[in-house]
Amino acid sequence: MRARLLAAACAWLACLVFADSAWAGRIVRVYEVDVRGTPSPSLLQDAMRQTLVRATGRREAADDPALAALVADPSSYVRSYRTSEDGVTRVVFDGAAIERDIVAAGRGVWGSERPFTLIVLSPPPGGAAGDAARVTLEETALVRGLPVSLVPIALTDSTGNELDRETLLRTAQRLGGDAVLVGRGNGAALHGQWQWTLHTSFSSESWTGSLEDGVHGAADAFARVLDTSLAPVEMETLIEVRGVTTLTDYATVGRLLDSLPGVSRASLVEADGTSVTFGVHVRGGAEAIDQALDGSARLVRAGAANARLVYEYRP
Repeated sequence: MRARLLAAACAWLACLVFADSAWAGRIVRVYEVDVRGTPSPSLLQDAMRQTLVRATGRREAADDPALAALVADPSSYVRSYRTSEDGVTRVVFDGAAIERDIVAAGRGVWGSERPFTLIVLSPPPGGAAGDAARVTLEETALVRGLPVSLVPIALTDSTGNELDRETLLRTAQRLGGDAVLVGRGNGAALHGQWQWTLHTSFSSESWTGSLEDGVHGAADAFARVLDTSLAPVEMETLIEVRGVTTLTDYATVGRLLDSLPGVSRASLVEADGTSVTFGVHVRGGAEAIDQALDGSARLVRAGAANARLVYEYRP
């Protein structure tokens, strides 16, 4: 019976991997930066500052003393640059060299595969205001290296009740998204304050701020699992999850683990009754998993056993 359950779970999760491959993250060209102006030492420094923000996921990286050497000598990292007819110079840096020196300086690197985040504004501004909001959101997202799209997703059902996180995420996944960022405010006051909520498969969090603050807050949340103490290399970590009773639970847990920041894949290792163990390949190993799931309502830390982290699944 247990063998049949494991086989069924493996088959289910294999289908899940192929079904989700179209939406699990988007590759960002972190080390290609467009800067207005002709090539000069100061322009290359500006490009490096932007690159450091995108590479680390930290807004303060542009002026971080620990990374000052990279800003002081950006030409050492330049692979190529080209200026277009409209006066914009595209600078392409050596990403491997920059990542190596960021880590050597004691800072973390945000991987190039990042959550594709669907943004929903309520009420949705129309006409010129809607176009202006889209431009603001996309330009801010470009600075942070976060792939986004402003979409008209319904936030309530046919009776006017608010949709829960799981329903919103299912809708996002059908549209190719990994997360949903909801901004609620006065659609006519684009430069005013919005109430933002970021929904991911492992948590939700809220804050208040401008349109730009919405994108910044989302990027901060995704990059927050990075820490100077974490190893920069990818390692396999065994995660035992208890309380998994159905194939739907298997699918949900597998998708949740696969969507954590820094995870390249999560595969089923064994199933034993209502416990299932995954091998999770993640940058930073067990510490990264702990940080990513800190505060999660679905997977709650229950200790460690047999060289694996143990979590309780709560549907």
